[in-house]
Amino acid sequence: MNKQHIWLTIFLIVLIWSGINPKDQFTWFLEVAPALIALPLIFFTRKRFPLTPMLYALILIHCVILMVGGHYTYAEVPLFDWIADALGSDRNNYDKVGHFAQGFIPALIAREVFIRNQVVKPGVWCSFICVCFALALSAFYELIEWWVALLTGEDAEAFLGTQGYIWDTQSDMGMALLGAIVALLVLVKTHDKQLAALKS
Repeated sequence: MNKQHIWLTIFLIVLIWSGINPKDQFTWFLEVAPALIALPLIFFTRKRFPLTPMLYALILIHCVILMVGGHYTYAEVPLFDWIADALGSDRNNYDKVGHFAQGFIPALIAREVFIRNQVVKPGVWCSFICVCFALALSAFYELIEWWVALLTGEDAEAFLGTQGYIWDTQSDMGMALLGAIVALLVLVKTHDKQLAALKS
């Protein structure tokens, strides 16, 4: 079994588990939709524009985060209920993990696409534009949450996952910003090595 088959097997196992008796069917669909969009994109571009191994792994991790959140809803993931209880908090912070990933992974996707298509050279400006891209994506996702809430009313409450926190939207975007910055600070050297390996 090659790496592509392992990737797809993990994706499908978690997706099937996620879709079995989720907390809320409508919320499940909304949460896993980005993963369902990512799958055909990765499949149809795998030969023409193969990604670095690190990026494939990170995309899979992001998809798993989305599927777990879809199954339980972001406000009710059991492990994070336990963490909240242990810390004496009344808020399940799994959504913050999701929004951190929403900055972390897209920043590296943007970096790979920009560098390989020679949109911008590696360096400070490249990192800045990648952070801007991740933050713009996060803001757009918050707009989608708002539009869904307007169209569906109370049905979107679990999807929004604000848990009564009035600054939830801002903190979500803040976590995405943090995720993008951390990704670029920690993984640029590894990413550059894998990009170089793709050229050879």
